[in-house]
Amino acid sequence: MSNKVLFFLFSFSLIAAACKKEIESYYSSDNVVPLPAGQNCSVEDETSYAFSYRISGMTQQQNLHFFVGNSFFTQNWVESPSSTTARDGLGPLFNTASCSSCHFRDGRGEPFSGNGLLLRLSIPNGTGDPIYGGQFQDNGISTVLKEGTIQINYIEVGGIYNDGTPYSLREPTYTMINLNYGNMDASVLVSPRVGNQLIGLGLLEIIRESDLLANVDESDLNGDGISGRANYVYDVYANSTVIGRFGWKANTGTLPTQVAAAFNGDLGIKSSLFPNENHTSLQNLAGLPDGGILEISDEDLAKTVLYCRTLAVPNRRNIALASVANGQRIFRDLKCTSCHVETYKTGNEGNISPLKNVEIHPYTDLLLHDMGDDLSDNRPDNLASGNEWRTPPLWGIGLFQTVNNHTFYLHDGRARSIEEAILWHGGEATNSLNTYKALKQSERQALLDFLNSL
Repeated sequence: MSNKVLFFLFSFSLIAAACKKEIESYYSSDNVVPLPAGQNCSVEDETSYAFSYRISGMTQQQNLHFFVGNSFFTQNWVESPSSTTARDGLGPLFNTASCSSCHFRDGRGEPFSGNGLLLRLSIPNGTGDPIYGGQFQDNGISTVLKEGTIQINYIEVGGIYNDGTPYSLREPTYTMINLNYGNMDASVLVSPRVGNQLIGLGLLEIIRESDLLANVDESDLNGDGISGRANYVYDVYANSTVIGRFGWKANTGTLPTQVAAAFNGDLGIKSSLFPNENHTSLQNLAGLPDGGILEISDEDLAKTVLYCRTLAVPNRRNIALASVANGQRIFRDLKCTSCHVETYKTGNEGNISPLKNVEIHPYTDLLLHDMGDDLSDNRPDNLASGNEWRTPPLWGIGLFQTVNNHTFYLHDGRARSIEEAILWHGGEATNSLNTYKALKQSERQALLDFLNSL
């Protein structure tokens, strides 16, 4: 073997060893979190289907139920009577005909009627509007008038970074027009909500309650300005008061309740958990054909819940970029992790083995935080005030554009980018926001690079 070949092989081995050492050092540091949800619960995919993979390691029966549940989630329901008896019973009032209409490819809804937006309604005593109930229905079956139309208007609100760079935010107002069942109560409170991405829900469901409560600091005893608190709610599936984990106000504690409530409120589908139609007596819609006493059986509901419970979390991307590592450092320096908690280990509940005892990195505490008057819907929800919102998980946030072809963020989709979502933060996040606005442009970009890697 020639000296040149020997020199090349020796040099290559040195380079390989150096690269291996650098990679091992990189992953052993606190710069990056390589997997958001462990090996079995993560998926390596950057396509528009990145949110639609099942976790691995399930039983053969669970895999079969996943695909059946997917069909109930994605296919349109139809009005009764119909030959499609397994999926009839839509309405009579509804927002959408399928779960996937609001969660296209298991992703994020848009702030437009029919694409994942709904309006929650209540009056100050906590009940729904006397005529229109707790949710505005902007669709109806062929023989029924819809409740009305949602109209959204935006105004631009300008601002400026400390370095003189201008920005503009859009502030929405919501109006319900063409009401078909009379006037709403004059005191009605309206809360817009868009559908969230569905990845990792089964993991969030079994984070130990003690681990969530460890981040509660209602009186801000540590003086950091952050005072997250739990929303305790009555959950119909658990048949008890539990800590809220799901929904923009953490107003649901278990996935069976979350899924069944969406079937009922969004599609008008009755189940054993929500056996009543979703209209009020003042709308005079009783006696219409329906899909039976229960329009989705307990068995099919359970399969749909399993589907939602076992959607995998995409792995992070671009984690070797220096700007991403720098952005994560800035994220921590800004105290964003006070609410967007990086790491948990799931508990041991349930019968889906791959979800148990998994280290996860969802970037949420699932607690309520005061986000300031600018984001307030002024509508209480169980223990949540009008200013309080649950910290949304950030995993998958950088794939919204790929999966859903948009970048609308926050509870009502008002933010047109991650940058705008940051700039809307207030309340407990005011100090972090002010520090962010004082960053150099390159540092702000590094933070965005990090968030887009999640």
